[in-house]
Amino acid sequence: MTEPSAPRTGATAQELEGRSGYDPAFLGVDVPMPGLSSDLPTVLLTYLHYSVLFRPDRRFAAVTALAMDGAHLISIGRSDRWLLDPRLAAELQAGPAVYAHNDLDRGHLVMRASATWGETEDEATQAEAETFYFTNAAPQAALFNQGRELWLGLENYLQDHADAFDRKLAVFAGPVLDDADPHYRGIQVPLRFWKVVGFVQDGRLAATGYVLDQSPLVDDLQEAFRGAAEAGAAPPLGAFRTFQVPIADIASLTGVPLDQLAAVDLLPAQPSFAPPQAGQAAGGWVELRSLEDVVTAAPAP
Repeated sequence: MTEPSAPRTGATAQELEGRSGYDPAFLGVDVPMPGLSSDLPTVLLTYLHYSVLFRPDRRFAAVTALAMDGAHLISIGRSDRWLLDPRLAAELQAGPAVYAHNDLDRGHLVMRASATWGETEDEATQAEAETFYFTNAAPQAALFNQGRELWLGLENYLQDHADAFDRKLAVFAGPVLDDADPHYRGIQVPLRFWKVVGFVQDGRLAATGYVLDQSPLVDDLQEAFRGAAEAGAAPPLGAFRTFQVPIADIASLTGVPLDQLAAVDLLPAQPSFAPPQAGQAAGGWVELRSLEDVVTAAPAP
């Protein structure tokens, strides 16, 4: 593992304002960062290699956008120093109090390992440190299982399929901010997360979409959440399940327009607009049990 050559310190607000963030031209095809279809208030925050469209009303990101250069990834020791973004008031961010004395993990939206690249080790080191802002986190169950392993490995897996264009990916991700999400310590805990990955394949833009579901597999979710809230406990999150889903479904779930990427979706299925329940199948949603289940080629005509 490469040792950092510079100390990892939090950037000032002025330094962060100078970051260019996500580059829409990164793939050689213009892929803009998506916004929201609603007029909900948002704040655009830029970091090294990625940008966050932040929703102050929910204290979480609505959308993150990362330019990932797989050819320049560098192995950097984990800094693990979570910081509040100095450009936002602390009370607008889901900060340390949300994660204190419970089993909730600070789940990276922009994956640490995917952002840790650069022309130099110093650049990669700073990029790694800048993934540890609370604006890039949302609560996830501490339970580590195959579903989460798949989620963590998707970007590295997909970059191997982007060799035709320097192993570059445009990765869009965020929590599904549902009005019905359970309340806890002044926030609503997202139960699902989404990711859409764009890349150049055979000279053309292509994309795939995914949902990570940590909803408990119980019959009465509201009763379980209510009981936890009355006891002052964290919501009873479930085991991670990872699905490849139509990008049009993700747009419907999130209110994030994804028309450009939905038009080049490699998953040959019609939108179903709902995740499958335990023991059931749903048209368009493919539960991933290994990375070999990922659909990375368009169907034959």
